Amino acid sequence: MSAFLTGAVGDGPGRTPPALPLTGERTIPGLAEENYWFRRHEVVYRRLAARCADRDVLEAGCGEGYGADLIADVARRVIGLDYDEATVAHVRARYPRIEMHHGNLAALPLPDASVDVVVNFQVIEHLWDQPQFVAECLRVLRPSGVLLMSTPNRITFTPGSDTPVNPFHTRELDADELTELLTGAGFALEGIHGVFHGPGLTALDARHGGSIIDAQIARAVADAPWPADLLADVAAVTVDDFDLTPAAERPIDDSLDLVAIAVRP
Repeated sequence: MSAFLTGAVGDGPGRTPPALPLTGERTIPGLAEENYWFRRHEVVYRRLAARCADRDVLEAGCGEGYGADLIADVARRVIGLDYDEATVAHVRARYPRIEMHHGNLAALPLPDASVDVVVNFQVIEHLWDQPQFVAECLRVLRPSGVLLMSTPNRITFTPGSDTPVNPFHTRELDADELTELLTGAGFALEGIHGVFHGPGLTALDARHGGSIIDAQIARAVADAPWPADLLADVAAVTVDDFDLTPAAERPIDDSLDLVAIAVRP
């Protein structure tokens, strides 16, 4: 949601590759104005990373690559896949532990039954043929393999409309639609969880007119300077400010993002 980048470094020997541009299509680490969205993505990687321990993992739609690199701390092997050539080059340069490939998520460039886990966080809402992608996930997973998927909850992300507010989204889902998409492809659903604001972010919602999300969007839409207090609060958000809660424990339709754990029978 931020309007500019800071701190890009040249890609000479021994230097960090330049940051990817912040377009709104993917989140990027290291930007104060983007930190809320980055941490909201990162919390799911950190809470579910243990499911990837000692496994062969595909991250389908890995974006900037920070999540795949986090998974590489515990996984046996991490394959990254993205459709954007500049993104693929960036991940190869910045995260050498990732076996990075360029390809179409509707036709995954992997053999049948070749990985134990497919990770797909904040990607399915960008795809035109969602059932085809989910069928491909089923195909490349080994028996008892796991699909870990997150996506914005349509009910809270684009309330009152079937047309996504984010121009990069094609179709957003609610919990029932996500469940139908996965089970309809042949997956057994282990569980649905929701991402929620914890107490600290709930307090910031109240401090910034009822919604720190709306306050950030207003800055982006207006292309105006950030108030110092809003920028400081956004920059200070951590993964611990979010709760990841099973649907059985809290109304899933109130969640910010949906997180599904599905198993190939």
